[in-house]
Amino acid sequence: QLQASGGGLVQAGGSLRLSCAASGRTFSRHAWGWYRQAPGKQRELVAAISSDGGKNYADSVKGRFTISRDNGKNTVYLQMYSLKSEETAVYYCNTYLRPIYAWGQGTQVTVSS
Repeated sequence: QLQASGGGLVQAGGSLRLSCAASGRTFSRHAWGWYRQAPGKQRELVAAISSDGGKNYADSVKGRFTISRDNGKNTVYLQMYSLKSEETAVYYCNTYLRPIYAWGQGTQVTVSS
């Protein structure tokens, strides 16, 4: 089970930190990703972090978003800076490449212009 939190309403240029807690005992073995889905669009990968901490980002968020993880807390984070209105979406986490958890409700991020 996944529980994403930290979303909200923010002005363009603002920041948010998202958290996603996962149940189970295998969190540390997996690579994790943050995904987002805007209204009327397909879900897209925003950032990913491997089991050994390697990171990669979508080109659109490089330099503004940072993904991190805390294996002791079974939690993955997404720090977002300089948010843009077009980044309004529901943000989800799941395992990377092959999502193995049910997606859950995600957390809504609304960026006002």
